[in-house]
Amino acid sequence: MKKIPAYMIITVILALLLNTSCTTLKEDTLIWNDPPTAADTLYQNPVFEPDLADPTIVRAPDGMFYAYGTENEWTLGIERVVPIVKSKNLVNWEYVTDAFPNRPIWKTAGGIWAPDVHFINSKYYMYYAISTWGDSNPGIGLAISDLPYGPFVDQGKVFDSNSIGVGNSIDPCFIQIGSGRLKHNYLFWGSFKGIYGIELSADLKTPVGTKFQIANSNFEAAHIEFKNNKYYFFGSLGNCCEGLDSKYHVAVAVATDIHGPYLDILGNDINGVGQEGTLFLSGDKSIGWVGPGHNAGLVTDDNGNDYFIYHAIDITKPLLPNGATRRPLLIDRIKWVNGWPQIHNGVPSNTLQPMPYFK
Repeated sequence: MKKIPAYMIITVILALLLNTSCTTLKEDTLIWNDPPTAADTLYQNPVFEPDLADPTIVRAPDGMFYAYGTENEWTLGIERVVPIVKSKNLVNWEYVTDAFPNRPIWKTAGGIWAPDVHFINSKYYMYYAISTWGDSNPGIGLAISDLPYGPFVDQGKVFDSNSIGVGNSIDPCFIQIGSGRLKHNYLFWGSFKGIYGIELSADLKTPVGTKFQIANSNFEAAHIEFKNNKYYFFGSLGNCCEGLDSKYHVAVAVATDIHGPYLDILGNDINGVGQEGTLFLSGDKSIGWVGPGHNAGLVTDDNGNDYFIYHAIDITKPLLPNGATRRPLLIDRIKWVNGWPQIHNGVPSNTLQPMPYFK
C-alpha cells in the first residue's frame, strides 16, 4: 500500500477542524440573530379559557404568576373549587389545580366566589366569599397556604352579612398600607348594597374599628390600587352573568385617603346617590366581547407598563356546559393620561397586542 505523506494527513485534519469550527460559528450566529416570532412578542385575548371568573393574581418569589378564579364547572360534573392557573408572562397560562381540597365548613351552602390572594409574611392569604344567588347571609372567609398552588387551609369566617351589618357581603379586596408601626390592613367588600371598608388587626382576620362606606349601591367587585400616592378605585357595575345580554362594565374613581372620598374625573363622589364613576371599560358585541369586569390587581411589567386583568364574555361562546355564563381571562395594557387610567377605545382588545415584558 502506498504510504500517504504526513504533511497531507495534517492538512486534511486541519481542513476538517476549520470547516467544523466555521459551521458551528455560522449556526450559532444564525440562532442568535433569529428574529422573534409573533408568538414571542404578541398576544390576543382571551389569554385563558374556558373560564376564570373574578380573577385575582399574585407573583411568587420564583417569578411565576398564579391566578385564581371563582368556583365553577368547566366540564359537566367536575367542580373547580377555586381553580389555579400559572404563567411566566401573563399570556400563556396552564391549569395547575384547585385551591381547596376540602370545602370550608363554616357555611354549609354556597359556592366559593371572588378569591383575593396576597403574599404576606411568606405565606399566601386568600380572602374569599361564600354565597348562593340571592343569599340572605353570605360571608367572607380566609384561607392560608405555604405555597401559591395550595393546598389552602381554611381559617374560618372573617364576617358575614348579619355580623357586619352589610347586605350581600361578598367580593373581598384586601390592601395593606404603610410599614412598621404605621402599617394598616384593610378589607373592602360589597355587591350592590354599598362598598364598605374596615381595618383588620395584625392577625389579618379580625375586624377592628368601625366600617366605613366608600361607594353607593351601583357597584360591586371593588378593587383599591395605590399608585402615584393616590388610591384608585376600580368597581364593576351591571350584571356579570347574563350571557350575551350582560352590561357589566368597570368605572374608576380616585382618592387621596384610603377612607375616601373617591371622586370621578368631574369631582363627583361615588358614594353619592346615582353616581357611577368615570367609565373605564365596557363591552361591545361588534368587537366580540361583552360584560368585562371584576378585575384583579394591576401588574407592572419590567418595562414599567401596567396591565389590567379581568374577565369578559365571548359572544360566540357565552355559556358553560352547565348553563352558567362563561367568563374567560383577558388582559389589556393601561395607559395613564393626566393621572387617569385608560384602555385604548375603552373596550377589550380583539387584535394582536404587544406582550408584557418580563426578564
